[in-house]
Amino acid sequence: MLIRAETIVCAVRAHGEHGAIVRGLTVEHGLLAGYVRGGRSRRLRPVLSPGNIVQAEFRARTEDQLAALTVELVTSRAALLAEPLAASALDWATALAAATLPEGHPYPRIHAALDGVISAIEAASVARDWAGGLARYEVLVLAELGFGTDDLASDSLIESLKDNGKRLSADLFTGRRVDVMAARERLIDRLIRAIG
Repeated sequence: MLIRAETIVCAVRAHGEHGAIVRGLTVEHGLLAGYVRGGRSRRLRPVLSPGNIVQAEFRARTEDQLAALTVELVTSRAALLAEPLAASALDWATALAAATLPEGHPYPRIHAALDGVISAIEAASVARDWAGGLARYEVLVLAELGFGTDDLASDSLIESLKDNGKRLSADLFTGRRVDVMAARERLIDRLIRAIG
């Protein structure tokens, strides 16, 4: 297997002494995982930040083998990490994709929505300008995975986010990945304080 594609970094987990397992979202191949040799090095840690776009090359002998992954930075979202609310939103949006999407299945609408949400967070001066996009992204993930339509349940942004949380817990995170939902709850609490 050899796949070369622009990839949104969604999750990074330390592996071994120096390496990292990276899960990234591509347009044509969906979510893919690969081992980055030296992924925890000073040079590669900033490149492998969730939300960054990298030019990735996944190489494996078979489809079932964890691919060796090499990356080159295309777009850095590092500036978002300096602002706690934006950093929380970035972490949640990428973690949602990494935790729920099956590997190797393309979801071009989710890829476009994730990139759009991250770009909105990057461009907006206040949370109110991107929070609606985040709510719509959550609904799209639910719909694309077979749990309802991609319409917001409520006219109120906060109510929509609360409704999404209930649906995510019931449909996608039942009995697993509670840590991901805890991160979402912290984000929602911060959003409520920020936009009232």
